[in-house]
Amino acid sequence: MTGSPHPLDPPPRLLMGPGPVNAHPRVLRALSTPLIGQYDPVMTGYMAETSALYRQVFDTANEQTLLVDGTSRAGIEAAIVSLVAPGERVLVPIFGRFGHLLAEIASRAGAEVHTIEEPWGTVFEPEVIADAVRRIRPRLLAMVHGDTSTTMLQPLDGLGEVCAEYDVLLYADATASLGGNTFSADAWGIDAATAGLQKCLGGPSGTAPATFSPRAVEVITGRRQIEAGLREDGDEDNSLRIGSNYFDLAMVFDYWGPRRLNHHTEATSALYAARECAALLAEEGMKDAVDRHKLHGAAMAAGVRGLGLEVFGDQEHRMNNVVGVLIPDGVGDADVRTAMLTDYGIEIGTSFGPLRGRIWRIGTMGYNARKDAVLTTLAALEQVLRGAGAKVVAGGGVRAAQEVYQEVYQGAAV
Repeated sequence: MTGSPHPLDPPPRLLMGPGPVNAHPRVLRALSTPLIGQYDPVMTGYMAETSALYRQVFDTANEQTLLVDGTSRAGIEAAIVSLVAPGERVLVPIFGRFGHLLAEIASRAGAEVHTIEEPWGTVFEPEVIADAVRRIRPRLLAMVHGDTSTTMLQPLDGLGEVCAEYDVLLYADATASLGGNTFSADAWGIDAATAGLQKCLGGPSGTAPATFSPRAVEVITGRRQIEAGLREDGDEDNSLRIGSNYFDLAMVFDYWGPRRLNHHTEATSALYAARECAALLAEEGMKDAVDRHKLHGAAMAAGVRGLGLEVFGDQEHRMNNVVGVLIPDGVGDADVRTAMLTDYGIEIGTSFGPLRGRIWRIGTMGYNARKDAVLTTLAALEQVLRGAGAKVVAGGGVRAAQEVYQEVYQGAAV
């Protein structure tokens, strides 16, 4: 290869799919700030500030609230491999693609995985999950809170009580929900929760905020202590060994805690971005952030219906931040998404498995949960659908969304 590659120059995009989304300008500026060493007192101060900010975001007092350096899936894997020893039972209620992911990760960790399922587009009645806990007696109940593949939000309130009764740990994957939907780790009795920046938190993918209750920390550090004792006794039983170094949360706790024991080199720029994401939410207020996502999600759903399209799934349990749109007959899924991207610079998403080619997923999350983004997307979608031969209501999408805004704000700008 001769010569130098061209400088990066990505095209302007409005990312209105199920994630990633456009990062907030303050987050982008944070990414460009100077690097400092991982043990610089300023850096350790930023780590402490980040922990405190994410306690607000997760609504918890957990001391072990930190960042896992990696995408949201890294956070999921760190939690599961650190909480579950090989042979222990894990119960995974599945109502979309990401329940299958939790089951796969638990299986790779050597767990005895049990699943229950509901049709995509619905959620579980909490008592169904509680009955399964009583019947299976798992070590861990692993739940997806919001599953973007179906747009559904699973109620978690009440599950912590039954888990505590049967000495079951409760883990929640809040990747798609945190920041845009109510999440109360302590009030709901959640022992571990992980997320990602690239959705309602409004940042770049690559960092997984996580929080762990004292009970979860005791389990994780207890495995380390038992393993160390067995090694001292010459016992070769590895059944309690955490099967990862990078995702060994006992070591990560020591790195983030006051001892600052070396585990990895903290991803400085990523930490800056994660801190800024949480700072923005803290300044806005978590309730106001959830209300903002609810408003713009409702406007998008109304706009979709205003165009004459159908919204997918049980709308009582839809996430605030993503809408599933049934693709009209005779309209090509990929053709519409391609036209939205190439003609208008707007990205919307398809789905997975049984919903691939059946629905589009349109997100209103993070920095993109704003009125102008909603109205622009609806106006572009109308034109693309009209060009594809679909029968749509002229101006119906923008008009219906505007009615939602006028009802809430009585015509004030948002």
